[in-house]
Amino acid sequence: MREPRFRRYPTDLSDAEWAALEPLPPPPACRGRPLKWPRRLVAEAISYLVRSGCAWRLLPRCFPPWPTVSAHFRRWRLDGTLRRMHDRLRALAREAEGRDGEPTAAIIDSQTARATGVGGPARGYDPAKRVAGRKRHVLVDASGLVLLAHVHAADLHDRLGAQALIGRAAPGELPRPELVWGDGAYAGTFARWLQAERGWRVGVPKRRDRHLWRYGLRGKPKGFQVIPRRWVVERTSAWLSRSRRLARDYGRPPETGEAMIHAAMSRIMLRRVAG
Repeated sequence: MREPRFRRYPTDLSDAEWAALEPLPPPPACRGRPLKWPRRLVAEAISYLVRSGCAWRLLPRCFPPWPTVSAHFRRWRLDGTLRRMHDRLRALAREAEGRDGEPTAAIIDSQTARATGVGGPARGYDPAKRVAGRKRHVLVDASGLVLLAHVHAADLHDRLGAQALIGRAAPGELPRPELVWGDGAYAGTFARWLQAERGWRVGVPKRRDRHLWRYGLRGKPKGFQVIPRRWVVERTSAWLSRSRRLARDYGRPPETGEAMIHAAMSRIMLRRVAG
């Protein structure tokens, strides 16, 4: 067995992680000039950029040139490679935990991210959070792994953003959950639409002591309260926030933000698959 490769940064792939990731990207094309840079270095450069939050032009020189890395990322985003790699890693991570590859329950929520001066479409102001930027709508399984992700303007209501999240995905791309948990914004119109469109039920978990303060038996709690089921998607949002590229929205097209979510979650799931 050969010696493990020297790791320059904590975001570099170990030999076990690369062994799990290597079969997932499509093989290089037979025609044209052969690849100059190993795909492992390209994957490590993307992982470094997402985790550190640097700009493309500020990638360290130990990685391939930034136009090469950016071109690979854009190509993998457009042809769906990043999405397919993410979905395959999710199935492997669930199987490693002893779960079935496809979930039967899911949790939905949104997170608002501040915008920068980069510009681009699909930007707005969220009056509830007092933030100008974009919203990231995610649908996660019971373990917090992302099933679907959609980035849209921050001024779009959660109900409409959730409909766009579910509606833009083809039926074959979606898992088959029987129940979707969410907050009160997803009850009513969205719940009826989801039941008619996909046959999924919507559940709204409540605080465990809600009946006590509602009827005056206890004062209304202040600060953060853990709500059953909904805390799972909040934890996923915290996982994504650790990737500094997702702390703000730097991309012009919203699809770049979705690709960054898939790249960040793929790195998390890759650690679980590789053990």
